[in-house]
Amino acid sequence: MIAYAFTIFLSAFLLFEVQPMIGKIILPWFGGAAAVWSTCMLFFQAALLAGYLYAHAVIKYLKPKQQAILHVALLASSLAILPILPSPSWKPTQAGDPSLRILLLLASTIGLPYMLLSTTSPLLQAWYARTRPGTIPYRFFALSNLGSLLALVSFPAIVEPRFTTHVQAYSWSGVYAAFVVVCALVAWTVLRAHENTAVESYAPAEDPSATSAAPSLGMLSLWTALAAVASVLLLAITTHLSQNVAPIPLLWVVPLGVYLLTFILCFEREKIYHRGIFLPLFAAAIGGMAFATYWNEGNANLRWAIPLFVAGLFVCCMVCHGELTRLKPDPKHLTSFYLMVSVGGALGGFFVAIFAPHVFRTYFEMPLGLVLCPALATVVLFVSARHWSSRVPIRWVQLAMMTLTVGVAGYLGYQKLKDDRRYVLSDRDYYGVSRVIEEKGKGTEGVRKLIHGTIDHGEQLTNPPYRRVATTYYGADSGIGRAIRFARKTPSARVGMIGLGAGVTASYCRPGDFFTFYEINPLALQIATTWFSFVNDCPGEHHVYLGDARLVLESQSDMNYDVLGVDAFTSDAIPVHLLTREAFAVYFRHLKPSGILSVHVSNRYLNLMPVVARNAVDMSKAAILVADAGDEEDYLFDSDWVLVTGDPAVFNDPIFRGNVAAKPQKGLRPWTDDFSNLYQILGK
Repeated sequence: MIAYAFTIFLSAFLLFEVQPMIGKIILPWFGGAAAVWSTCMLFFQAALLAGYLYAHAVIKYLKPKQQAILHVALLASSLAILPILPSPSWKPTQAGDPSLRILLLLASTIGLPYMLLSTTSPLLQAWYARTRPGTIPYRFFALSNLGSLLALVSFPAIVEPRFTTHVQAYSWSGVYAAFVVVCALVAWTVLRAHENTAVESYAPAEDPSATSAAPSLGMLSLWTALAAVASVLLLAITTHLSQNVAPIPLLWVVPLGVYLLTFILCFEREKIYHRGIFLPLFAAAIGGMAFATYWNEGNANLRWAIPLFVAGLFVCCMVCHGELTRLKPDPKHLTSFYLMVSVGGALGGFFVAIFAPHVFRTYFEMPLGLVLCPALATVVLFVSARHWSSRVPIRWVQLAMMTLTVGVAGYLGYQKLKDDRRYVLSDRDYYGVSRVIEEKGKGTEGVRKLIHGTIDHGEQLTNPPYRRVATTYYGADSGIGRAIRFARKTPSARVGMIGLGAGVTASYCRPGDFFTFYEINPLALQIATTWFSFVNDCPGEHHVYLGDARLVLESQSDMNYDVLGVDAFTSDAIPVHLLTREAFAVYFRHLKPSGILSVHVSNRYLNLMPVVARNAVDMSKAAILVADAGDEEDYLFDSDWVLVTGDPAVFNDPIFRGNVAAKPQKGLRPWTDDFSNLYQILGK
């Protein structure tokens, strides 16, 4: 039993250690969007499904000797893929939805090892159960999830802060090679045990009087639905949190860890899930998350929203997975059960990662999940009413759950309609939801706003005389405003901007100037040139390059910019790969010797200034922090910009007077393409 337990534990640890690792490695290649993690999760769930399907087919159709030989052969073959470092050739070459490219990249890099790791738990449990009639193997599932949880905890706490991505990938590959040896030995042991007992099948001897009917189609569907709804909530909540802070492993692994913890608790000891305790908590959790989803126009303070959503996810998954344990079949149908659970997980991943961005115009998967979850719980209460042991009649609980479902659906539907009426445009693509709002301003003025996620990405006054007035974070006294004003002391200023937004910085363009914008999101370009006129009204020469700015700049010859602004945000999250030392080397290749790199570091939850200052010091550049208080009366917001230049004399100009030097944080490790850790700068 120890050999089985160790192998299952190790496989689960490797399975979930590689998820945030590979996700972080490829995140910069695809613009740092929060949706990259959802696409990765879809692959992981699909590979898990393939692994469970393989285990189910092997146990059902192959003899014991054939099972062992096939599995060992595949394990040996998987070693050829190591080490698990994706090839740079997978980097996108054009703008657009990269979902398929990400899935193919993951399949070629970790596909076979990941699938084989996912087969370990159901396959070894089946071997254990069928060679030891009468044993109950489901506790191995809890052990598997414990290994997964420890892997998730260790990555942000130990692995990410201490090791580069190359060290992580090579170390994981080495441990995986050791796992292949251990798993092959277990398979060999099982094969020898079979030969010694001369048994032709792993099926245990059955009591003729015992009945173990195959699960009905309805039961298979219920297993799938419970797993799918839990998966939808996991990914929807992760996306909700990531888009408002940053797509970082910490915010990936916390919800995923909670999700796995519920599996551990429910499958280790069934009595932990008690309907009388968790159903009232479930009602409170659903109500609380529904309220927070639309609170303050979706801008809930994450200091209380994160605990609320994480706790709510825990309770909802306890209900889904607790009901799964009540409905689990005889061990004879173990692989069928795990197969349906994995089908549900994959369907949930597909719904959030692929279906929702292409069908919905808003983040509708979260409200929909909050309605489907109590609706499914109501169905389960009718299907398995016999499990109810409270003094409260089951019919009253069923009625209460139906009322909760209708109430939450009504509240969320009302809030969505109310929210939608605020916008004249709402559209969605892989990079998130973009909306346009038109409001009445001061006096006869009107103002048009671009909202990406929950963050204002630029505003324009609609009264013609003021249409080219710089607003929001880009006023004359902001960091970018001062840098461009300094550049405009020459007859022809050359300005590059990473991140288009509404195109507000184009308001500084004069005849004879040269402005270039780099934008990864085609939808952003469409909105900036149809709903806003900053770019179209630019009287100088101007260009917009679609694609990841870092990759485009790397491919261009020197652009000789006076100013290069870095203002790329996905909602409130800045892509990490635009802040590394290698990225700064690319930027300064495109700047004149006295040119200014202007980095927008305004953020609600991340202190980005020390990262930029660290790069400046390491590259022997001068850096100042421009903190502009703004003026809401003039449609100007508070903003923080760090200006960096190779010519310190630039900052002696009166335009920059009164600003302080930007200094790196003590002990902050420089960010490179091989190392970054947002946890260091989380919290302001």
